[in-house]
Amino acid sequence: MKMSPKIAVILTLLATLFWGSNFQATKLAISTMPPWTASAERFLIAVMVIFIYMSLKNLMTLNTLKKNLLAFIFLGAIGVAGFNGALFVGLQTSNPITAALIMATTPISANIIEAILNQRMPQLIRVLGMLISLLGVSMVISNGKILMGGELTFSYGDIIIFIGSLGWAVYTVGTRVMVSESTPLETTAWTMLFGAIILSVIAFIYEQPVRTISTASVVSHLAELYMGIAGSVLAYLFWVIGISTRGPGKTSIFFNFVPLFAIMVQIMFGTIPGNVQLIGSVITILGVLLGQGQLSFFLKKQV
Repeated sequence: MKMSPKIAVILTLLATLFWGSNFQATKLAISTMPPWTASAERFLIAVMVIFIYMSLKNLMTLNTLKKNLLAFIFLGAIGVAGFNGALFVGLQTSNPITAALIMATTPISANIIEAILNQRMPQLIRVLGMLISLLGVSMVISNGKILMGGELTFSYGDIIIFIGSLGWAVYTVGTRVMVSESTPLETTAWTMLFGAIILSVIAFIYEQPVRTISTASVVSHLAELYMGIAGSVLAYLFWVIGISTRGPGKTSIFFNFVPLFAIMVQIMFGTIPGNVQLIGSVITILGVLLGQGQLSFFLKKQV
């Protein structure tokens, strides 16, 4: 069934909502588990859920895997293991504000990569929308300090996180240009499988996952279950659907909604944002709408 652009937008927003809620769930998960083990368990749960579903619905075909084996391995390494691993490792030395700013540049990186591959310049209105949304995100995560001339120093962890953001940009573009004759569900499943394998290998090398998982709290495992199903299977699937329906450029700009949804989840847990953060949220939404062309009609009417 052909997915309509409007439904694809809704699913993309849901993906960013699930990712935004992952920050709070991650705090619960790593309270009794080290990061690599927690990340590996999350995606192992995701892989089991998505492959069981595909088996029950007879949606699993090895032909897709054979045609895209190298692409799935590469995208799983970059978009699942690399992206999540970079965040865990980078935040050991990086300032959270700086890290969030770096991750917010992902849509710009994805559009630049797509433009290079297509040998064309991105539309000016899309670039303007991305820059405005980036400004809004910057205000939200820095509480307006970035507008006051505050200095942002870069550490070794910042470089790692920037590499992770580039990996997610490559995954966003690569799921469309590198994969052929594969449904969004198949692409999500196979890239997650290889990403989970890589994360598990790293966990066994640097941690003791079997003992840790057996002694972790019930709350941590419930958080892992949520992240495995909603924050991984559904989020990645909806994201890939958005890419396949509307393209990497139009989809990637929605990644700026992730920190906004993270703040909304924190509000539910009792943390209220200030006026500057609320203003930044509005600016981000306006930037996304502008970049999507939703404000073009209004701007033309004013001219």
